[in-house]
Amino acid sequence: MTITNPESTGSSAIPRLPEELVASTSFLLKRLGFLAKDRALQAYEGTGLHPYHHAVLAVLDEGSRETQGAIADALGYDRGQLVGLLDELEERGLVERQRDPGDRRRHLVRMTPAGKRALAKLRALARSLDDDFLGELGEAERAQLHGLLLRLAQEHMPHCSPRDA
Repeated sequence: MTITNPESTGSSAIPRLPEELVASTSFLLKRLGFLAKDRALQAYEGTGLHPYHHAVLAVLDEGSRETQGAIADALGYDRGQLVGLLDELEERGLVERQRDPGDRRRHLVRMTPAGKRALAKLRALARSLDDDFLGELGEAERAQLHGLLLRLAQEHMPHCSPRDA
């Protein structure tokens, strides 16, 4: 069975997925996740930043994790990967790093005013992506979906566990 691509002129058809796969919640989550990621990467490309940069700035905005190691641990990033991200953010003037006076082996990281402005723009972009991707769902359905996904994330991803746990 095939379906017509609504964006085409009607001359091409997209083969339908097997019912077995469409019936699999894990399969749908995976495929929707890929689609959401691809759309996000395209949207972030226009900012010159990446969703990973957004995550780093969001952690810094909380103010509780200012060492490179703590940021990497909070996000579940490899520490080497984080150094590269921080280099890119620092080159753009969005963060500053300095040696920790209490432990010269560590670097303290803080967001600059330009970083705060960039974070505000990235947050607006993320909200727009959510609104676009979840447009078929009403507010209550979005809240329910988020609650269910959060519950699963807290079970399977330690970085999503509640703060008081």
